[in-house]
Amino acid sequence: MVESSEKIKETAVQCIKMEAEAVGQLTHFVDDAFVESVKIMFHATEGRIIVTGIGKSAIIGQKMVATLNSTGTPAIFMHAADAIHGDLGIIQPHDVVVCISKSGNTPEITLLLPMIRMRDNKVIAIVGNMDSYLAKHADYVINSTVPSEACPNNLAPTSSSTAQLVIADALAVCLSALRGFSAADFARYHPGGALGKRLYLRVEDLSKENARPVVHPDDELDAVIYEISSKRLGMTAVLDDEGQIVGIITDGDLRRMLSRVADVHKVTAKEIMSSYPKTIGEKELVVKALEMMRQNSITSILVLDAQKNYAGVIHLHDIIKEGII
Repeated sequence: MVESSEKIKETAVQCIKMEAEAVGQLTHFVDDAFVESVKIMFHATEGRIIVTGIGKSAIIGQKMVATLNSTGTPAIFMHAADAIHGDLGIIQPHDVVVCISKSGNTPEITLLLPMIRMRDNKVIAIVGNMDSYLAKHADYVINSTVPSEACPNNLAPTSSSTAQLVIADALAVCLSALRGFSAADFARYHPGGALGKRLYLRVEDLSKENARPVVHPDDELDAVIYEISSKRLGMTAVLDDEGQIVGIITDGDLRRMLSRVADVHKVTAKEIMSSYPKTIGEKELVVKALEMMRQNSITSILVLDAQKNYAGVIHLHDIIKEGII
């Protein structure tokens, strides 16, 4: 059947609204059982969090495990079907098991739950049916009931799986807050990709790969042009006889000089340079350098070592190459 564009839009909007409504109602389910679930997960210091489920709930469980691990709570996913065929050995004495299910009555869950209880492991249920086997036999029950699925036939897990995901995220966020999980901690768990680099990459990590262009105030124009061209950074620092930074010369400074000076043969670096250039410490995060570049509409910053001496240059292209922007 071919449907109009407006009908497709209408269906999509209806789906989003239904799922948003289902998620909004979850606030009523943040009760004492939710709080106790967070506490028992937080205090499981000698064990791990084992998350299990079947079908779409298993997919949500995998996402929950990923979120927990990335925010400082060790977690392992155990598929409910695999658990009753040998993977039950994953569960160790001090582990806490989180079981996710919409119906709470699937054969795998009803067979698995007694096996877990026999081991004296605590079970937290995230369940959409409060009259189910899982809800009645878990130690702690978090209600994830939704009014209906967003699919036209009220069958495909849509609103219910979204609700499970939101509750799982809420648990992970609460645990992260209790642990005092910081941006530095996050960086240790996410060393790869742009996100991790924003949290740990320092200016010296990039500047040390660059050349260190230098001229002196009385150097003539040909020396300045040679230094800028040979070091391939589009600029050079200007240092006095004591090695202190007194200015910077960029490609833009050269162009502006050429537009106003008739005889360029007698021009020296001190007549071209911009005084008081922007500088940054080599131990600062690269994101701070990027922010300085954005605020000042520049593409390079002079880098200083711990003694405030000229140590090199960080360029916008270095940051772009790392994928941080």
